[in-house]
Amino acid sequence: MTDIQELLLSRIRDVADYPEPGVMFKDITPLLADPAAFTALTDALAEVATNTGATKVVGLEARGFILGAPVAVRAGLGFIPVRKAGKLPGATLAQAYDLEYGSAEIEVHAEDLSADDRILIIDDVLATGGTAEASIRLIRRAGAEVAGLAVLMELGFLGGRARLEPALKGAPLEAVLAL
Repeated sequence: MTDIQELLLSRIRDVADYPEPGVMFKDITPLLADPAAFTALTDALAEVATNTGATKVVGLEARGFILGAPVAVRAGLGFIPVRKAGKLPGATLAQAYDLEYGSAEIEVHAEDLSADDRILIIDDVLATGGTAEASIRLIRRAGAEVAGLAVLMELGFLGGRARLEPALKGAPLEAVLAL
């Protein structure tokens, strides 16, 4: 394990039985409150953006906004939020996806993406991969290319990577921490 990984892990708090019994929630607010840890994470993700040749960063609601925006600034790229349905003003492009118990929908301003764009998707956690897979579809439907997906932590036991690899079509999936 690298020094950066140890630093980040030391700033992630486990919260038992949140948001429901049996779930171990990974709280990143202590990491965000620590300037050294937050800077180290931002630098690591900005390096991924540079290595993938991304032209813009997409952050997934809501913690993907917190991580993605400073990464975009650090890498000298634009930032685009992918939001829950009904949260963006004006014309949007939407993508529905299934949840464990029901469905959800995400949206983006399609005019913010073009065929010349290579998009790095950023989120805090890769769990089952449902939201990330929907964002990949949404970005491609808007005409842009997916340069990759980067997350702070991957919960490998939930199988998100296996679900996303076909959708990524060879684009990299980078996790700073694999738990």
